[in-house]
Amino acid sequence: MGALDGGHFCVELENRMKLQDGSDLGLEKEPETIAIEDAVKVLLQGLGEDVHREGLKRTPFRVAKALREGTRGYKQKVKDIVQGALFPEVGLHDGVGHAGGAGGLVIVRDLDLFSYCESCLLPFQVKCHVGYVPSGQRVVGLSKLSRVADIFAKRLQDPQRLADEVCSALHHGIKPAGVAVILQCLHIHFPNLESVFLDTKHQGWVKVLVSSGSGVFENENADVWSDFLGLLKFRGVTVEKILTRDSTKQSWCPSYSSSVAKIASELVAPNSAMVAAVASILRSLGEDPLRKELVETPSNFVRWLMNFQNTKLEMKLNGFSCGRTDQLKASGDVCPHKNDQMHSELNLSFWSQCEHHLLPFHGVVHIGYFCPEEVNPIGKSLLQSIVHFYGFKLQVQERLTRQIAETVSPILGGDIMVVVEANHTCMISRGIEKFGSNTATIAVLGRFSTDSAARSMFLQSMPNGNTSGML
Repeated sequence: MGALDGGHFCVELENRMKLQDGSDLGLEKEPETIAIEDAVKVLLQGLGEDVHREGLKRTPFRVAKALREGTRGYKQKVKDIVQGALFPEVGLHDGVGHAGGAGGLVIVRDLDLFSYCESCLLPFQVKCHVGYVPSGQRVVGLSKLSRVADIFAKRLQDPQRLADEVCSALHHGIKPAGVAVILQCLHIHFPNLESVFLDTKHQGWVKVLVSSGSGVFENENADVWSDFLGLLKFRGVTVEKILTRDSTKQSWCPSYSSSVAKIASELVAPNSAMVAAVASILRSLGEDPLRKELVETPSNFVRWLMNFQNTKLEMKLNGFSCGRTDQLKASGDVCPHKNDQMHSELNLSFWSQCEHHLLPFHGVVHIGYFCPEEVNPIGKSLLQSIVHFYGFKLQVQERLTRQIAETVSPILGGDIMVVVEANHTCMISRGIEKFGSNTATIAVLGRFSTDSAARSMFLQSMPNGNTSGML
């Protein structure tokens, strides 16, 4: 590895930071941004939070910036992308068949997109496969298929409309013989604080597969669809899994499809000031809150957000902790550490809300601890309750890890290792758009802080699983 010129690196970094700050400053002064910031402050206050506390001071602007980035498609036009990107390409010179710019099927697969669900304002992930049959002896630059799809993804959407709009825009923009679009969509299904204790097998995702076709793809039984699907066979896409237009809406957004959501909507009237604030955000993004698909969106979003209300609850573990500590002391007085065995509780699920962007993050917690052989290990349900207690708050992952470790330490004897693995929605639904990324944080107390062999043993015991639910 070559050595970096430290002085040159610092100058470059400072110049880039100034450029970034300058662009943010321009965005920060725009009326739409200011209106969203004011609305976010209302939402934070409705959660019982102090908008001036460290960690939340810049949250209103960060949320406004993320939302405006995530809905920039309202201000973009397809023709600005497609014009100038059509290239002459002849077909077959002789023989029977289709190829090139006269009938040869072209598919771009595995385009990673995200969009905001119009029913609840939570981001959802999209794996987009788009194809077309050229005509008129011309083809379009392949990157333009992705950019057109992204224009419509960067709007408040539902899967079927997104597929239809991408298909229609490409058909009118490049005038091919036909266009086909298949979307694999993944929507986070966030439990509320009450249901998460009742439903231990909660399914954290809702998946749908939708399609749209024009021209030669309008007939769902056309041979060209078989060719298209044949090129997607290793991606879990089959004609049997594609939802019909009538069934998509009923099974998509958890905000109105789950029984928990229906019960909540009947029993709890959302805070009217918070609902009005969300409606203001919709207007600032260029949407009409009275559009029939958006009428219930402010209430749905507020009900979801109230899962993270700052209720000032305390975790009552004193009695249990004292009894457990006496038990561990009695065992340790006989022969400290001699009969200690490592125990672990792995894959404790958690759901939380990033306090920097008001976007969900979720994953699993692994807890390792030493316990004397003659002392019974702690039950999983207690540790899971502790994880949920700290998860259902406005959080950052580093703090969540520390809080869990500090809380379980007196219960488990002080020799603690906690690993949190999480997927952050803010990593895909903002400018960075790092699909599939995963964040791990570690806290170590007592023996684990000095015993590298113990840490290694615990890390080796952790499963090599994917917590993301990524497509």
